[in-house]
Amino acid sequence: MFTSKQRAKLRSLASTMRPIAQVGKEGISENLVNGLSDALEAHELIKVTLLPSSGEDGENLAMNLADLLHAELVAVIGRKAVFYRRSERENFEHIAF
Repeated sequence: MFTSKQRAKLRSLASTMRPIAQVGKEGISENLVNGLSDALEAHELIKVTLLPSSGEDGENLAMNLADLLHAELVAVIGRKAVFYRRSERENFEHIAF
């Protein structure tokens, strides 16, 4: 769980990021989860677009995806979700809080 200042910092970092994936009518697939997990390991912070064609509420879809990724849901802004998970890589410059 983040403090409000930590969450604000992560949201500000994510504001200039482009979404790396879209969740659409196919929903959450195993390949999507694997790809996003790899991206989290490489970057720690990612943004994903939640398309209306997914048929689910954006907030619920983002929470389900965060559980599958073992990541923190930083924010859902409109149809965009931001996720954070600390990387386990060695010699990696982690996001400082």
